[in-house]
Amino acid sequence: MKRILTILSLLLVLLFSSAAAYAAPAHEDEKESLDVKEVIFHHLGDGYGWEVPFSHVYRIPLPVIVRAQDGQWFCFSSSRLSMVTVTEDVTTGKKHEELTPVVHKVERGGRNYYFYIPHLTQHKTKVVQLIPEQTADADADAAIAGSHPHEVADASTIDVNGKEFEIYRPFDISITKNVLALFIAAILVTVIVMSVVRYYSRNGMKAPRKGMGFMEMLIDFIYTGVIKSSLGEKAPKFAPYLLTCFFFILTMNLLGLIVIFPGGANLTGNIAITLVLAVATFVVTNVLGTKHYWKEIFWPDVPLFLKCPLPIMQMIEVFGIFTKPAALCVRLFANMMGGHMIVITLTLLIFIFAAFGAAALGTSVVVSVLFSIFMLLLDVLVSFIQAYVFTLLSALFISAGQESGHHHKDGEGHDIEPSIEA
Repeated sequence: MKRILTILSLLLVLLFSSAAAYAAPAHEDEKESLDVKEVIFHHLGDGYGWEVPFSHVYRIPLPVIVRAQDGQWFCFSSSRLSMVTVTEDVTTGKKHEELTPVVHKVERGGRNYYFYIPHLTQHKTKVVQLIPEQTADADADAAIAGSHPHEVADASTIDVNGKEFEIYRPFDISITKNVLALFIAAILVTVIVMSVVRYYSRNGMKAPRKGMGFMEMLIDFIYTGVIKSSLGEKAPKFAPYLLTCFFFILTMNLLGLIVIFPGGANLTGNIAITLVLAVATFVVTNVLGTKHYWKEIFWPDVPLFLKCPLPIMQMIEVFGIFTKPAALCVRLFANMMGGHMIVITLTLLIFIFAAFGAAALGTSVVVSVLFSIFMLLLDVLVSFIQAYVFTLLSALFISAGQESGHHHKDGEGHDIEPSIEA
């Protein structure tokens, strides 16, 4: 316990020192307005590079893979789309580093292709192809060389030294930050689960200890308490999918709480990823659904006037097919996105209150760090809860799709009401 308190104390001092050094400028003229919205969405969004720990300028480059307008495929490093520029204040001599987007030119088949990441147009932060408008390649090269494009918000063109370039959004299958994080999470889940398999193949039914014992406990908890209690005898059929969902979501949630590589990617706070998970449950539920399940959707056991001539209940049931995965998607996305936003906002309070003086800065650092640590610990708990809830609801939806509706007779020959097969 003393060691934990010591580590937390050192962390608090470190955060206080770094925050004070960053937030307290040497001169009043050096204070820059803090765009809170931009900072939050920068941390929560995707990107073509992975930030180097504790630096917002340098990036770990990732491969950019795009299909140009004429069908040509290109693959190059994301480092070619930006450069670090250093400016020096002549008064104070202080150097400032900034990441500046640049145009990357590729020559192929006697033609030049230009790629760029805009920051103001409708394709903000996405790789686009710049196509010269009635301009020869030599003139386009001369315009782009040594210059930075001039962007106008929501415009369909970019001006470079008086030359207009049309913006074309290519087909993009780049390995972005979120894509790489998905690969990392999948590899981690595979390694962890296969380690349990290897243990039992070597040691038989001998009870594991430490980390392996925790994994066995977690697997048994989900299988017995969630999957088997919902699906009964059909549990082995759907257990691989549901256990994969639980551990994959849990791993993504926990990786998102880690600041440095390989963590820091906001995967479950990305609605595209939670949508794919929800669609997977939708497919398993409906494709493997029984005849009775579909009969209850298109001809439910209700009074005739509710389903004919106006198909009121049928429309409600069909609508319910799509609202269930939508609830899965939004629930996971909103909870994880909200947790990340709260932690980032609490941290930004340090820099917001820095403008009010040293006393306000010192107080805000202590309060913000303490609340941030509390929220991070709470997010760890939420990570488990959200993975558990997603798995539980998926098991219940799949269980509803496995309802047989057969009547069974007891020992005295009386009908027993149909239920979900255990």
